[in-house]
Amino acid sequence: MQKVPAGTLVVVADGTKVRMFRNVGDATNVTLQQHDTMNADDIALQGPSGMAPTQQTPQQNDERTFAKHIAQRLNEGALKQEYAQLVLIADPHTLGEIRPQLHKEVQDRLIGEIAKTLTNAPLEDVQRALH
Repeated sequence: MQKVPAGTLVVVADGTKVRMFRNVGDATNVTLQQHDTMNADDIALQGPSGMAPTQQTPQQNDERTFAKHIAQRLNEGALKQEYAQLVLIADPHTLGEIRPQLHKEVQDRLIGEIAKTLTNAPLEDVQRALH
């Protein structure tokens, strides 16, 4: 993982929850401060992007739909210049669902990805994953 500059948006997600942090430290001493959360239960799910496999369970469909909402939120933030750098931490499945839905503006700001489930991990574990 490369250095995480001050002000970087760090998004920690899985199929049901997102925690958003900012690095309020510097590139050598990452200090994350949580500033937002999002839960699948709080969102009116409208269905996933693209074609869903016919053998998909309702839970898998909800997780794909939530990934779409995460991507939309990141896309809107990038287009509104709300962040300059982004690190995306998500379980491999969710990361795979989010990645193809990211706008070029988000892709240009993406400085790192970590395929790991850390949504319920303590803050120290998230910070340690960035080193």
